[in-house]
Amino acid sequence: MLEALFGWWEYDFMRRAFFAVLLIMPLFSLLGTLVVNNGMAFFSDALGHSAFTGMAIGALCGFSEPTWAAVLFSLVFALLFNFVRRRTRLASDTVIGVFSSTAVALGIFISTLGSRSFTKFNSLLIGDILSVEPGKIGLLALILLLVLALWGLSFNHLMLSAVHPALADSRGVRVFWQEALFSAAIAVVVTVSMTWVGLLVINSLLVLPAAAARNISRNMFQYHLCSLLFAVGAGIAGLMTSYYIGSSAGASITLYLAGIFLVTFLLRKR
Repeated sequence: MLEALFGWWEYDFMRRAFFAVLLIMPLFSLLGTLVVNNGMAFFSDALGHSAFTGMAIGALCGFSEPTWAAVLFSLVFALLFNFVRRRTRLASDTVIGVFSSTAVALGIFISTLGSRSFTKFNSLLIGDILSVEPGKIGLLALILLLVLALWGLSFNHLMLSAVHPALADSRGVRVFWQEALFSAAIAVVVTVSMTWVGLLVINSLLVLPAAAARNISRNMFQYHLCSLLFAVGAGIAGLMTSYYIGSSAGASITLYLAGIFLVTFLLRKR
């Protein structure tokens, strides 16, 4: 019985994937709480599109590791988005739509330039958590520590900037730079995780844990704790489901999170 339950531990790729899930899901759960509060659910999706464009640029330039080109492009994309959003009267979702459609069109244009095949980028759409390398686990741990430091040092300013920008500005908070810092954190996490989670579901991993936690939480501590527990629990369950039945890990995790959201939605009034 125990061998059937824990036989996956014998494989190096499963152990690496397990540790990757334990690092990726807390990142998504923490950042997702502000994504939901800020009404920026589609922003992470737009960042995924920009990361795809960065990967295409890196591949076109012949980089051995195009992920870093994608990180750089996503950071520029996030900062430019915040700059344009603060200097236009258009709604945020309209600006996101403009940037997202432009990024995905540019990515497809570059990846198919010269009649090249798009198939080599298909893996980015679904992702493969089992392909995570040992060195990348250390990178994920470093990013998690940086995000935790950001939360410890700037959470109050980030939250006030999200809830009432004018009040935050009157209290001496540099709202633009707080928003830029938060957007940059999302850009890095989304871009680094994209090849393992999949572009098609990465936005749901940011939104669903926080949305489910918001259904039943009565204060900020409960909100973050529930989001973290839901994300990590669904991440482990999704990985195990992927191992035993051969499904996509990213899709399995998303379905578990969707189920958790449904349950918390039904329990929200209690």
